[in-house]
Amino acid sequence: MPALPRGLFLGLCVLVHLETIVAQISKDPQCDIWCTQHATCINMTHCSCDNGFASTSGKKYFNDILENCDDVNECAGPNGISCGQNADCANTEGSYHCTCISGYTLPSGEKTFPNKTMNNCQDLDDCQLNSSLCEPHGVCRNTRGSYICVCKSGFAKSNKNPLTTCMDVDECSGPKAISCGLNALCVNTFGSYHCKCSPGYALSSGEETFPNKTMNDCQVTGTSFSPWAPPPGVSEDFLNQLKSITRKFKSTSPEESIKSFVKDMEELLSTTTALEGLPLDSQLQVVTYLLSNLEEILRNLAQSSTEQLLVFHTSRGSELSMNIKKKPKGIVEVGRSHTKMNLDWNLTGGSEKAVVGLFSTRELKTLLTNAPLVLDPGMHADLEQENEAPVREGIPELLSAVSIAFLNNKDTAHLSSPVTFAFSHPNVTEGPRRRVTCAFWQPDGKGSGRWATTGCRKLGSDGAGTTCRCAHLSSFAILMAHYDVDDWKLSVITQVGLGVSLACLLLCVLTFLLCRAIQGSRTTIHLHLCLCLFVGSAVFLAGSANPGQGQVGLRCRLVAGLLHYCFLAAFCWMCLEGLELYFLVVRVFPGPGLRTRWLCLLGYGAPGLVVALSAAVHPGGYGRPRYCWLSLDKGFIWSFLGPVTAVIAFNAFIFVVTVWKLTQKFSEINPDMKKLKKARMLTFTAIAQLCILGCTWIFGLFLFGPESHVLAYIFTILNCFQGCFLFVLHCLLNKKVREEYRRWACIVTKSKYNEFSTSTTSQSRALRPSLESGM
Repeated sequence: MPALPRGLFLGLCVLVHLETIVAQISKDPQCDIWCTQHATCINMTHCSCDNGFASTSGKKYFNDILENCDDVNECAGPNGISCGQNADCANTEGSYHCTCISGYTLPSGEKTFPNKTMNNCQDLDDCQLNSSLCEPHGVCRNTRGSYICVCKSGFAKSNKNPLTTCMDVDECSGPKAISCGLNALCVNTFGSYHCKCSPGYALSSGEETFPNKTMNDCQVTGTSFSPWAPPPGVSEDFLNQLKSITRKFKSTSPEESIKSFVKDMEELLSTTTALEGLPLDSQLQVVTYLLSNLEEILRNLAQSSTEQLLVFHTSRGSELSMNIKKKPKGIVEVGRSHTKMNLDWNLTGGSEKAVVGLFSTRELKTLLTNAPLVLDPGMHADLEQENEAPVREGIPELLSAVSIAFLNNKDTAHLSSPVTFAFSHPNVTEGPRRRVTCAFWQPDGKGSGRWATTGCRKLGSDGAGTTCRCAHLSSFAILMAHYDVDDWKLSVITQVGLGVSLACLLLCVLTFLLCRAIQGSRTTIHLHLCLCLFVGSAVFLAGSANPGQGQVGLRCRLVAGLLHYCFLAAFCWMCLEGLELYFLVVRVFPGPGLRTRWLCLLGYGAPGLVVALSAAVHPGGYGRPRYCWLSLDKGFIWSFLGPVTAVIAFNAFIFVVTVWKLTQKFSEINPDMKKLKKARMLTFTAIAQLCILGCTWIFGLFLFGPESHVLAYIFTILNCFQGCFLFVLHCLLNKKVREEYRRWACIVTKSKYNEFSTSTTSQSRALRPSLESGM
């Protein structure tokens, strides 16, 4: 708004002053009307300011109507009122009073006092009056006239604003951060902190946290050997060594722990003399326990490692190779000189941190010397087909180092893609009963274990190295598997039986040649039958086993062809005997049978024709990988089984007809009993012979295949002793032959007696002159 004119302003001031004078006159009509407020009229001529006030001019008495009485500040200036210690002077209009300063108070509870003589100010304990002054993270401490807040442990006031509330202190960061020790982390909490083991580590006590590094006992998770009830004989010293190996993990880095563990385990396995004296099952239990724990501990150590690649060789030749990556893809290969493993990263389970590792050592060879091998059914069937006999697994020979494969993924029993292994081992040669085999260690669920082949197959082998492919992970090795095909009991029976049969067949041949009383067409048939069996048995005994280590050579083919011919010839002579019996009995004794030349032509020509045709049609059918006999390929075995079955069927038919005719003859009124009894004897002798040879070869159909033990023993006994049976049947049970044997025995005995008598007489004559001269 615009400023008022000076004259107008002065006029207003005069009016206000006049109003004041009028008010004073009305109050005290005796005082002059011009004394101002807070002033007292003196002698009706002057004015004087009241106590606590002073005139504008500073005069004690004044008569100027423009003078004013202003309040005097008794507390200000160098001469101001002093209220004493711990008190302040407070000015009031026309006066003053004293008050205790902040933090002090009067015991009476009054707020003010008039002067310092009344000063009784005392310190006030603010912390007692208000206990929540420094809460929640501070402690109130009284000071003279005030208080301070002290932060609790784990809290501090901000440097930027010290008056603020106590703030949490992060003990785990900054230049003075708390150290929790190796393999441990500091974790800040509100008002404090605690220590915990790094990922992959844990306290041996099982607790999750610990207060400081002096209590640090962090070990790699799962790196202690699992609780175990060892078999009898395992010493406490061995168990204590296992425990001491894992105690080192808490004081070293993961990488150093891995190296130390590998070296310590190698040293322990190289000194297993005490374990070698344990029973086999106890040794296998120790191996199973060690392999499972080695895999678990190495996996956990690898997961705690920060290195991406780790390859470690010990002085004794053990190797450890690991590859660790985050979110890997593609194919990875680990391993060095002993074993290499190739697999897809996806098998690790797609985790954030993938681990692939392979540990190979030769120090387990001693404990695994007598470990058994169990073949999977498919491989076992192939071996039986190849060896043409039941296969029993022998004790395998460990060729390569034992390699323990591990991933961060524990579910490796059925992998989505196969894993390829390349093993190196000493140069070896495979044979018919020696095969390089890919095997893995399979626990049996009872604490023990064995080598097995299920899920693994051999891709190739060059003698000094073998490549395998497996559908699961475990502990792997290359074995030289020895297969026990021959049953030593059957071998003994075969050797003894064939030896005795050859002797008996030789006696039969000599009997049929020298015994004049039994000469005839049937004796000729028996003679050639025994000759064929003698040659066939001798060839079988000497050369039926194939020496070519799975390869069929010329020698084996010739032996197979000779056996084919000899045994077919034997059955042909049996067939001729049945035909001879038919002519003798059914045709009512028509006279002599077939001539010898016709018998020989049929007996030796027919089998020769069959063998020639068989060799022309399928020359490769002679010989097998194990035996020098007819092959099963393309049904070639039926070149023998077919004629044999036909002969047996034909003779069986002839014998049925013969027995029927004999029955009719015996029912006639006046039969020729002498001739009928002779025919009956011949018939039943022929039937017995057919049973001996026929039954033998019926069981023999299963000889060169994976037959049961019962059939194998039945065939071996019947076939190997058939010469003995024929000798008993055709010689010892024949009355004429027995009489001839007695005559030969008498001749031999008499000859020996004569020789003895002659020798005695000669000696007596030589001694007589000496005796006479001595007398």
